[in-house]
Amino acid sequence: MKQLRLKITADGSSTIYNEKIDENYHSIHGALQESMHVFIDKGLLNSLNKTFKNENLKILEIGWGTGLNCALTYFNSTDSKIKIEYHGIEPFPVADNLIAKLNFSFNNSEQEFFKALHQLSWNKNHFINSSFSLTKHESTFENFNSLEQFDLIYFDAFAPRKQPELWLKNIFEKIYGLLRADGSLVTYCAKGQVRRDLEAVGLSVERLDGPTGKREMIRATKNI
Repeated sequence: MKQLRLKITADGSSTIYNEKIDENYHSIHGALQESMHVFIDKGLLNSLNKTFKNENLKILEIGWGTGLNCALTYFNSTDSKIKIEYHGIEPFPVADNLIAKLNFSFNNSEQEFFKALHQLSWNKNHFINSSFSLTKHESTFENFNSLEQFDLIYFDAFAPRKQPELWLKNIFEKIYGLLRADGSLVTYCAKGQVRRDLEAVGLSVERLDGPTGKREMIRATKNI
């Protein structure tokens, strides 16, 4: 899409700027540090600590975008010996020529893996290895349907002021239904209305320290 262009964030890693909605795909304070803090440290690692080694961890990402969260999930779970089933939803896949210009300070093998993720076909389950599978869904979340439930949801939509339709109570009701008991949602957003709506649908909300540039973030859990 012509309205997308590359931008470098404060930690040296890349993001994509969407001119049409005047919004970045990641924090300008650091794309890599934001993803690591919000989705890996507060999301993935927290869920891995709750998962028994003979269980699968099912992850749903709403806003697959550049694939950064997916790649980081793979890199930070290889020692866990827990099988991960990863599903990413993205209605507007980023063009390969722009993906190729992204810099997340990956080493050579990590960069090759990142490239391979983007070469996988959409709407098909791919077994990366015996411990990690990936399905990329070319769909809006509103049109996404699944009989499965998930242990962890990465909610990485654009900010409420830019993509308000994804921050409504009915969206969170759908998310509640997609979560397993004791499953969690993590998001960079900590707006009061978001927190209240998450609580209103039955989720228990924690306000955690945010990544650089943000005071707080949210982790919301479906109580057993």
